[in-house]
Amino acid sequence: MAVFYMHGVPIGYVAILLALVASMGGFIFGYDTGQISNILLMDDFLLRFATCSSPGVVSTCAFSTVRAGLIVSLLSIGTLIGALCGAPIADYLGRRYAMVTECVIFMVGVIIQITAVDVWQQFAVGRWVSGLGVGALSAAVPMYQAETAPAGIRGTLTATYQLFITFGILVAYCISIGTRNMSGAGSWRTVVGIGLIWPVILMVGIIFMPESPRWLASRGRIDEARLSLARSHGIPRDKVETDPFLNSKVDEIRSNVDYEKQIRAGWLDCFRPGNKILYRTLLGMTLQSFQQLTGANYFFYYGATIFVSVGIEDSFVTQIILGAVNFVCTFGGLYVMQRFGRRVPLILGGIWQSCWLFVFAAAGTAKPPQNNPGIGTLMIVSACMFILGYAMTWAPGIWILIGETFPTRTRAKQGSLSTAANWLFNFLLAFFTPFIVSAIGFSYGFVFASCNLVGAVIVYFFLYESSDLSLEAVDLMYNDPTCKPWTSRSWAPPGYASRYDLVQQTKAADANKPLTNGNPDERYEKAGEPNTQISRNSDTPTATLAPGGYNEKQAPLH
Repeated sequence: MAVFYMHGVPIGYVAILLALVASMGGFIFGYDTGQISNILLMDDFLLRFATCSSPGVVSTCAFSTVRAGLIVSLLSIGTLIGALCGAPIADYLGRRYAMVTECVIFMVGVIIQITAVDVWQQFAVGRWVSGLGVGALSAAVPMYQAETAPAGIRGTLTATYQLFITFGILVAYCISIGTRNMSGAGSWRTVVGIGLIWPVILMVGIIFMPESPRWLASRGRIDEARLSLARSHGIPRDKVETDPFLNSKVDEIRSNVDYEKQIRAGWLDCFRPGNKILYRTLLGMTLQSFQQLTGANYFFYYGATIFVSVGIEDSFVTQIILGAVNFVCTFGGLYVMQRFGRRVPLILGGIWQSCWLFVFAAAGTAKPPQNNPGIGTLMIVSACMFILGYAMTWAPGIWILIGETFPTRTRAKQGSLSTAANWLFNFLLAFFTPFIVSAIGFSYGFVFASCNLVGAVIVYFFLYESSDLSLEAVDLMYNDPTCKPWTSRSWAPPGYASRYDLVQQTKAADANKPLTNGNPDERYEKAGEPNTQISRNSDTPTATLAPGGYNEKQAPLH
């Protein structure tokens, strides 16, 4: 039975469950990210893996910049490789069994870490292996959600993945503060070992969820694809063969699968300048890179160490405050990105984040925070205000854009390249941050503040506003020579009076209702290319698919 209806489309309880279960992949990433900051400060971890001038005396133990950088950053190298491998693994095994396999890889990495005794290289390699699983999950989970969830809640599911990342970070902080006073290796092994629970939840839960109907259709298993759709939409089993809504969706998926078999592209096609493909590839990679250059992971990876250096006695508590701000404000991000679009939040978010990072850096360099409690307090407040802006704008917004910006023919590969750029800069920042901090201290904040301003400028001059548009319309917009990024908010495809008109007709199409002006088979000329025809069911010029509205993969984010 359908739990509720979205624009007239039935939504089953299974759709809600698959959102929660699949998003555990984001939780795993968040937990693994959040734990390392506090583990680096635990006494037993220092005694075992740091360099101690007096053996057995924890106050004389410290990590070299190289060792600390490698322990933190090898996870990112693993995720970079895993992200590039995640899509082909998911294509070969199916979305669900790919996630199961990737959870096993992550668990192997956790076991390597908790069995380390006094060799720091073993712990670092364990993080690298875990990173392979995390990176592959970062490719498989959003793909599974996009292909399986009903179109009306697809946008929310994309942001839910980011929400679970922040939740995982917060949980890691809370567990760390609970284990820090445990004697011996239990203080850090408990934190790392609990990480085995989360992939088990994902592995068990995902087996009971439906497989991606699109993957099933691509393997010729149409009947199974029909059952998968019926489960996510809450359609009773006895109506699977007769329900008109389900039949139309199955036909759309089948048509889309047949179409994509004809237009598969190679990696080089992502760098061809025609139809602004190269433009969008570089834009996606740049935005993902600048999400890292905002400086958020400066606080998530090294936050506990940072706040010890500003004279805070209990840096673990400060980390929990930052994690809570990050988690709670991400809920606001769901509303902000839906209500105000993409460009405005990212521009204002970049400016907001820059301002508070300037405050953070200026306060830290003006007076020694260790000897000035007021300075330390100001730095904590500015860090929280920075996280507030990041969680509501750049954190969810960039991931949403990756699903909206690229055309069908090259979308998977352009998405992989963009995600790989994110992980690459994640590694660079994680590894080099100790070196940079040791050289310039809190002036590092000025670097991130400047990067935030540059990011806001890039968004203003290069990013088109894609909210409320179908994926087809986004492709039209990028190829319209009369549309510029700064005027794109008012753009609407030919045949529509305004973007509001487009939204209303899209809702009608999703609900299988008659369109208010025109019929489902209406074709529109591609802007700037009067001889090119495009169907409202396709993201790519010259493609014509079966009529009947947007297909399951290509429906717009609402």
